[in-house]
Amino acid sequence: MRLKHYTIAGLFALGTIIPVGAMAADAEAGKAKAAVCAACHGQNGMATIPGYPNLAGQNEQYLKNALTAYKNKQRAGGQAVVMQGQAAALSDEDIANLAAYYASLPAGGGQ
Repeated sequence: MRLKHYTIAGLFALGTIIPVGAMAADAEAGKAKAAVCAACHGQNGMATIPGYPNLAGQNEQYLKNALTAYKNKQRAGGQAVVMQGQAAALSDEDIANLAAYYASLPAGGGQ
């Protein structure tokens, strides 16, 4: 009986220390959050402005790393100042959700 209580207590304790990044991202929440991104990166993740990157089908971890680096002002050059401003307001959960959304889109915008 005591072992059962310790096991249950351990599982609850473990649940409180799992980092947010380890939780499953929500691509639908990312889609809702991506509305502002569409101005430059397109509705379907295909850039509308020459020189801006396409995000559709991009590697999810790469997108998380890139957005986090912009948020932390660790990326420079190009349009980094614009992206730093956009990323500054994103939570870690927002970043994970956006990355999941863009990674879920077909590369090439489905063409």
